[in-house]
Amino acid sequence: MDSTKHIEFLKAFDSDDDVEFVDTFFNVVQHIHDEESLNAARTRAVVNHDRQAAHDLLVRDYFADNCLYNDDSFERRFRLNKAIFLRISNALESRYDFFKQKPDARGRMSFSSIQKCAAALRYLGYGITFDASDEYLKVSERTAVECVDWFSACVYEVFHEEYLRKPTQRDIERLYSAHEERHGFSGMLGSLDCTHMAWEKCPTAWRGQFTRGDIGEPTIILEAVASQYLWI
Repeated sequence: MDSTKHIEFLKAFDSDDDVEFVDTFFNVVQHIHDEESLNAARTRAVVNHDRQAAHDLLVRDYFADNCLYNDDSFERRFRLNKAIFLRISNALESRYDFFKQKPDARGRMSFSSIQKCAAALRYLGYGITFDASDEYLKVSERTAVECVDWFSACVYEVFHEEYLRKPTQRDIERLYSAHEERHGFSGMLGSLDCTHMAWEKCPTAWRGQFTRGDIGEPTIILEAVASQYLWI
């Protein structure tokens, strides 16, 4: 509480004893707050993340003309085709300031769009801890959380009208034709498939009904009908 509000608060008391007690109380609270702030400043480790070096390494590994790892390696590690990844990254960078690379308050360049998207996909694809991105991408835990939040919200906002809409009659006819050509019979929209998603924080009381013997851990079943282009 600042000094002005402190004085105004003290004026509400008539007794000198009350004023003295309240004044002492505020002084103690302020002292504790100052000590905690000082201790936090002392114990907070300042990590100099070399963002540009991490960006250059990511480009050299996956995006350069003669990159170290091929497209199959990228898709296996990031759970997404590289061409689609770049399309998403470019779309987000062109629309949202969060994904634009710009200097921070100290004049250092922020993380690039491909770094932020890669950090988000590493978490969404593997369920790793947020600070796991620090080792390779040099993205801190706090920034990784922001990347996942922004990535999820922005991808939905940009692409949901195209990829999460109901199929049109033209879409349905195209799907019918594709499956008739592949399977030899018409009237098939897509292949029904399911996957078991690990439920790490499943409540103890529910573990029995969500655990299969051949899997050994609680899971949630995700069912979807997907086209040959994985359009759900």
